[in-house]
Amino acid sequence: MPWFVKIEEGIVDRTNFDRHVSAHKAYVRDLIDRGHRARSGYWAEFGGGMMIFEAASLTEAQEIIDRDPLIANGCVKYILREWRIVVE
Repeated sequence: MPWFVKIEEGIVDRTNFDRHVSAHKAYVRDLIDRGHRARSGYWAEFGGGMMIFEAASLTEAQEIIDRDPLIANGCVKYILREWRIVVE
C-alpha cells in the first residue's frame, strides 16, 4: 500500500487542542490495528506535527484524515501528501 503523510499546524488554543488528543491517540491505535501502520507525533522545536500511514489510495487517505478527531474538531490545518519511499 502507498504511504501518506499529514503535516499539521494547530489553529486553536492549547486547552481546546488538548481536549481532543486522547481521541486522536485512540484513533491512531485503531488505524494500527486495522493494518495502516500509522505513526503520529509532534515537532520537538516547532509547533504542529505529523502523521504517517498506509492507505490503498489518496481517496482512502483523505477519508482517514477526515475521521481524525483533530481534523473533525477543527483543531489543526493540514496538508496531505503521498510519500513515495525510495530506500527501505
